[in-house]
Amino acid sequence: MNFLFRPATYFYEGITSVLLARLHYPESTWGEQISIYAHDLDQKIQFEAVDFYGNDYLLYPSSSEEPLTLEDLIYLIEGMQLNKDSCEGTMELVLDGFPETESDWYPELKNYFGAKRKQVGLD
Repeated sequence: MNFLFRPATYFYEGITSVLLARLHYPESTWGEQISIYAHDLDQKIQFEAVDFYGNDYLLYPSSSEEPLTLEDLIYLIEGMQLNKDSCEGTMELVLDGFPETESDWYPELKNYFGAKRKQVGLD
C-alpha cells in the first residue's frame, strides 16, 4: 500500500468542492454514515465531515495547501472527533468499529480499512 500516494489535485475547471470519502459504520447504533469533503477556499483546501444529523466534527488537519497523502487522510479519519461544544439540538453519534469506506480519490482506502476490520473480526 502506497501511504504517500497524493492526488495531483482535487479541483478541475470550476469545481470547488468534492467528496473525498464516504464512511459507513455498520457496528454503530444507527449504522452511521459520514462524508468527508474538500473545499477550495481562499487558496487552501478546507476539509469537512458531514453526517445526516448535522453534527460538527473536529478534523486534523482541517485544511491543507495541497491534497492529502493517503496516510494523512487515514489520520484525519481515525482522529475525527465530534465537537461536543456544538452538539446542542443534534443527535450525538457513537462511532463503533472501523468504517467501511469508498473513495474515488483514494482507491486503497477501502483496502486499508477492510484489513483493519478483518483483524478485529468485523468482516
